[in-house]
Amino acid sequence: MEIILTTTPVQTSGRQRLTLRKFFIAALITGGGLLLAGLVLTGKSKPVANVTPEPLRPVVSILHAQPSAISLAVNTQGTVEARRRISLVAEVSGKVEKVSQQFEEGAFFNEGDILLRLEQADYEFAIARARSQVAAAEQRLAEERGRNRQAKREWRELGTVEANALFLRQPQMKAAEAALLAAKADVSAAELALTRTEIRAPFSGRIETKRVDLGQYIAPGTAVAEIYATDIVDVALPLNDSQLAALKLPMNANVDLGSPVTLSTDFGGREWQWQAKIRRVQAVVDRQSRTVNAIAEVLEPFESQASGRPPLTPGMFVRAEIPTPPMPNLVQLPASALRSDNTVLLVGDGDKLIRQSVIVQRRTEQWAWVAGLKEGSRIVRAQTGLLIAGLKVEVSELSVAMGDG
Repeated sequence: MEIILTTTPVQTSGRQRLTLRKFFIAALITGGGLLLAGLVLTGKSKPVANVTPEPLRPVVSILHAQPSAISLAVNTQGTVEARRRISLVAEVSGKVEKVSQQFEEGAFFNEGDILLRLEQADYEFAIARARSQVAAAEQRLAEERGRNRQAKREWRELGTVEANALFLRQPQMKAAEAALLAAKADVSAAELALTRTEIRAPFSGRIETKRVDLGQYIAPGTAVAEIYATDIVDVALPLNDSQLAALKLPMNANVDLGSPVTLSTDFGGREWQWQAKIRRVQAVVDRQSRTVNAIAEVLEPFESQASGRPPLTPGMFVRAEIPTPPMPNLVQLPASALRSDNTVLLVGDGDKLIRQSVIVQRRTEQWAWVAGLKEGSRIVRAQTGLLIAGLKVEVSELSVAMGDG
């Protein structure tokens, strides 16, 4: 009998080894994973508290307030007007017989110059008739005086002490005396009318508009020209109540104020200036603008200048700068330091911003002059929308001490 050997046990043993190998690998992987997980769990750092960092502070430059007495300038404007402007009117009638060379629009004349002359023949005839009436009145008076003396002699011859006034012709003599006076007055009136045929300049000035010319017949009361004086011109300068208070101009004082004013205007591509003085304040407040006009006076506005400065002609528009008396405790600030609500920002304790109200005395595009700040106050130089009260800031090393302007 033949015996056959099989390899089944050997195959079973190989499979066991393969299974053990797989198990060993799986266990190794699992152990490695567990070891790694343990290391991760045991090696995790402790949690740290979350701290919010302090926000950045905005950097501001400051000014140190140093209040002092400052003389400010009130700026206003006005139009030049002649102090004396009149209509030159004929007092008698007649035809214009002669016209002066100065009787032209824009021409200058002196006081007493004859600008027009009317025909004089009618007035010379009137003088002759009036003088004849004087002679007749003198004759009648002489006759009445002679009759009075004759009546007195006759009354004495009658032996009566008291004579009758009518018998002595006293009323007739008084009437003759009055008639003589009236005749002489007629002569004076005729001579005055003759002088009025010459229309003279009542003052030195300039003709603005002429209304008649040679050969024209004019009646009494006819305006022959519009003229104005050239010795003084006035400028009405509107001022509000705060400007009046700053200038200390009284509205109820009948005094010569004498406050200096600098007038300026642009002419021919240059700026020209004149010195003036405020002489008075008008009596009413303008009902529309609620301002009061201060009257500045300029002497000799047409005086010739070697510099070629133009005359200060009526109708010219001028700017005016009026210095105020020194105002105490003012601080000059850049306009950028002032808010629209008339407040500034100060850097207080702990470098926190504080809002401070101030009194604005004057403001321009570049500067503002305010009151109400203590000496040494640290003022923020420039305002921005990010700067608010209570905010902590970083103060710049650059600071400017403010004195008077």
